[in-house]
Amino acid sequence: MKRYRNGEIWDFELEMPPRPGGPGVVLGLDGGTTSTLCVCIETPISDQLFDSPMVLGRAVAGCSNHNSIGETAARETMEQVMAEALLKSGFHRSAVQAVCLAVSGVDHEIDRLRILQWLRNVFPGNVKLFVHNDAVAALASGTAGKLHGCVLIAGTGTVAYGFTEDGREARAAGAGPVLGDWGSLCSYNATISGASRILPKFSGTCGGEVVMGLLLKL
Repeated sequence: MKRYRNGEIWDFELEMPPRPGGPGVVLGLDGGTTSTLCVCIETPISDQLFDSPMVLGRAVAGCSNHNSIGETAARETMEQVMAEALLKSGFHRSAVQAVCLAVSGVDHEIDRLRILQWLRNVFPGNVKLFVHNDAVAALASGTAGKLHGCVLIAGTGTVAYGFTEDGREARAAGAGPVLGDWGSLCSYNATISGASRILPKFSGTCGGEVVMGLLLKL
């Protein structure tokens, strides 16, 4: 394990001796363009998924999409929430059995491999590491972990992901709101566009009665 320029994130471990024995913990991270959530749960004692795992620690931060804020800032956000979730759970990194990151912006194999290489320097060598696009986690959360079916995410951006029963996969969109794949951001842009046409009405520079009337009915 290495300590990056934000190495103080893990300083809490200096005052927290590792817990001997025990089942260990798993970290799951859902990272998007607007927010990033990490939870720490107990390691399942079997391969069977349980319906309501006990959340030992939970942390939230901002954007972790490297396409939006760059790789360094995205990694700092992810490391921050992982450390905070572990701190709240009372565990050391030595207790981590597996880490799964589901992050928007992981669109190609090269993206996945770069994050895996970074994670390998953050956690002990025996930790199982998984990195996917956030759409994969969204699908798995609704199918009890089985990747078979389709999912549509309409958050800050939009992406559709699907898996066939024999493991083939396909996706559509996902380029991000800047390139036109708007999700909920679409309504934001529509509002801004409408407001920009109404304001001149009140300044006396031009008419905006039609647009204003439509917006006031929303």
